[in-house]
Amino acid sequence: MSAALLNAGLGLPQAFARLLIDWQRLHGRSGLPWQHTRDPYRVWLSEVMLQQTQVGTVLQYFPRFLDRFPSVQALAAASADEVMALWAGLGYYSRARNLHRCAQAVVAQHGGVFPVKAWELQTLPGIGASTAAAIAAFCHGERVSIVDGNVRRVLSRLLAFDGDLAQTTRQREMWDLAQALLPDEPSPEDMTTYTQGLMDLGATVCVRRRPACERCPVQTLCRAFDAGTVLNYPVKTRQLKRRHESWWLLLLCRRSLAGAGQVWLERRPAPGIWAGLYCPPVYSSEAALLAAVPEPCHALFQPQQTVAHSLTHRELRLQPWLLDASELQPPLASGGQWVDLGALHAHGLPSPVRQMLTHLLA
Repeated sequence: MSAALLNAGLGLPQAFARLLIDWQRLHGRSGLPWQHTRDPYRVWLSEVMLQQTQVGTVLQYFPRFLDRFPSVQALAAASADEVMALWAGLGYYSRARNLHRCAQAVVAQHGGVFPVKAWELQTLPGIGASTAAAIAAFCHGERVSIVDGNVRRVLSRLLAFDGDLAQTTRQREMWDLAQALLPDEPSPEDMTTYTQGLMDLGATVCVRRRPACERCPVQTLCRAFDAGTVLNYPVKTRQLKRRHESWWLLLLCRRSLAGAGQVWLERRPAPGIWAGLYCPPVYSSEAALLAAVPEPCHALFQPQQTVAHSLTHRELRLQPWLLDASELQPPLASGGQWVDLGALHAHGLPSPVRQMLTHLLA
C-alpha cells in the first residue's frame, strides 16, 4: 500500500504510538549503558557504533571507548591512530573516521556542545537523518522520528507499505509516514520511550526472517499480519552486488635489536577498503607479490592458510605469505614501519589481520 493510498482516506493507526510506548516501558530494553542519559555525546557514540553492528559487540566497545575518550573534547584531541586502534574490530571503519571528524567539528564550530535540533545535527560529518533524529529525540525530546533499517521494516509491515525502498522517493514517503505516526504533543519522556520502542520492536520482535508476531504489541494494527504477508515487507528490489577478490599479504617478520618480534605494516590508502588502518603490504596477485621481493628470497616464503573475510560489498580471500626479513629491506618504504608484536594493540588493524598476526607470529 502506497503512502498516497494511505493518505487518501485509509488512514494511519492512531493507537500505534500509545501501544508502543506502553509496551516499551513494560517489555523493552532498559539496561543498556547508553540508555537513561540525555548526554548527546553518549547517545551519538552509541548510535554510530550500533550502525551495522550487533548490540552484544557494541557492549564490549562502548565502555572502553568512553573510558579512553570520556568527552567530545577528548575525542577531538586524540590522534586518528588512537581512534582507529580503539575502533579496530568493529568494522565499517568510515564510521570511526567520521566520528573523529565530527568530534573535531563540534569542538571547533560549536564550542564542544552538540546542536539541539535534528536538522542542525545533520550538518555534522557522519550524522545522517536517523542518527540526528535519535540524538534530538533522546536528548531534547524533539518530535522527530528515526527511520533506520529496522524502523523501515516495522512500519512497512504495519502499513503494508509496498513502495520500493530502493527508490529515494519511496524512502521519503516512508519518512513522512513515520512522522505522521509520532505521538501527539509528547512529553520528553514519552518521546524518548517511543523512539526506544521503535528500536526495540525492530531489533527483538519484528526481525527480518522470523518475526515474533505473537509477541508484537501492535499485532492488531498490523496490516501485513492481517493479510498473512509479513515476510513480503519491506519491498526493496535493488540487490547487493558482491564482488569476490583475492589479496596476497606479504608478512615480513624479523627480530629487533632488543630481541622483540616485529612485523612490517603500512597504512592503507584512502579511499578504499580498510582506509587509514595498518596492514601488511597487499598485492592483487601472487606474481605481483613475488615481483616485490628479491628473487633469492622466493625459496624462503612460507604460504599460510587462506583466510576468508566478508565485507558489505566484497568477499575477500586473504592469502598470507610469511617471510623472515631479518636481512631484507621492506619492498615498500612509503608509509610503512616495523611494529613490535607486543604493540599491535596500539595500532588500528583490521580484525582478520590482527587475528592472523596474533596466530602466526606470536
